[in-house]
Amino acid sequence: MGSFKLVSLIFILHFLCPVPIFSDSSLNSKGVSEIPTKFLNFAKNLVVYDWMVGIRRKIHENSELGYEEFETSELIIAELDKMGIGYKHPVAVTGVVGFIGTGGPPFVAIRADMDALAMQEMVEWEHKSKRPGKMHASGHDAHVAMLLGAAKILKEHEKELQGTVVLVFQPAEEGGGGAKKILDAGVLENVSAIFGLHVAVGYNFPIGEVFSRPGPFLAGSGFFEAVISGKGGHAAIPQHSIDPILAASNVIVSLQHLVSREFDPLDSQVVTVAKFQGGGAFNVIPDSVTIGGTFRAFSKETFMQLKQRIEQVITGQAAVHRCNATVSFLEKEKPSFPPTINDEDLHKYFRKVAGDMLGIHKVNKMQPLMGSEDFSFYQEVMPGYYFMLGMENKTLEQLKPAHIHYFKINEDALPYGAALHASLALRYLLDFRQEASLLEEKYHDEL
Repeated sequence: MGSFKLVSLIFILHFLCPVPIFSDSSLNSKGVSEIPTKFLNFAKNLVVYDWMVGIRRKIHENSELGYEEFETSELIIAELDKMGIGYKHPVAVTGVVGFIGTGGPPFVAIRADMDALAMQEMVEWEHKSKRPGKMHASGHDAHVAMLLGAAKILKEHEKELQGTVVLVFQPAEEGGGGAKKILDAGVLENVSAIFGLHVAVGYNFPIGEVFSRPGPFLAGSGFFEAVISGKGGHAAIPQHSIDPILAASNVIVSLQHLVSREFDPLDSQVVTVAKFQGGGAFNVIPDSVTIGGTFRAFSKETFMQLKQRIEQVITGQAAVHRCNATVSFLEKEKPSFPPTINDEDLHKYFRKVAGDMLGIHKVNKMQPLMGSEDFSFYQEVMPGYYFMLGMENKTLEQLKPAHIHYFKINEDALPYGAALHASLALRYLLDFRQEASLLEEKYHDEL
């Protein structure tokens, strides 16, 4: 047997029958700080890396929209079965929630979203989406692969877990509010903290670096749609009509005044009208016009105030122009998301873990973004932390922003996400155990 084949066989046997990266005796302060680096090296092993890439590409080829992720769920379940990881399914229609560890408290969760976008992929490559009009244009396929990678790491070191890691494979993040349905299902009731990530796309964030901040990170977001009704007629005799297009135009201008004149300029908000439908002829005033858009803010109070004023402005301006208006905030179709607010203590913890893995100089604090994430639903009921994972390699082509037809990812980022997920979960449980021990000692001292 050639030397290369012998080395390959040894590596494959090692992968199939791994030995623990550390033992209980090594879990001193130095041993704990070395966990992230060792997990990253494990995730970078060629067999593990290729396995994650294969999963990501299978999901990408079979892109599924929110609450339709049936094949994605089947793939996840098949991989969990191979690893001997227990799970609940279905949760929130298509979701999967796995469990690794003792089965008892404390519980810590790590989450990946699963859904694609209603877009046609324009990137020509071997693993292009086979589903017309459906595409993973935000990296959720990579998120699933990384969480499965973390599951493999954690399962192979399950004896070291001082509690239970909950794996949340969540449906319908893209406007469907899947996180809220996961919570409503009651599977996270005992979870003490939750972590989530997103591949950083369109920001030129280097691979091997992470980006986040404590406090408000992503905005709360909502949608609105309004039908403004007037009286149609011939364009040559407008006096016999009530023009909803003119009314809608004034509504749009007035909505822009909300941000510029009614709210604190240091409290950022956005109101955007992105939909305007009305009329189909050059010389006919239509009976009605439909407009729609989104609004965003970083605090619940501002968000609710903005929502109230949007409805008042639309109905008031329509009335000024003798039209009627009905306003819907589409809560069933597109539920509003709260702001994503990172827990301050978890931020310090994240910097420690990510710093041990990557070097503290590669753990970056970034400005808040007006994008939104339904991860915020989890943060309303438990401490949560969300961060961005860099993907850019300057020696390769520049990656396009998310939510466009030419979106691609750098698969070399997969080991970093998997190792960070696993490290954050395992070390959280270790820290929880240590804190509990200290409290117990203090309690006995006081007795």
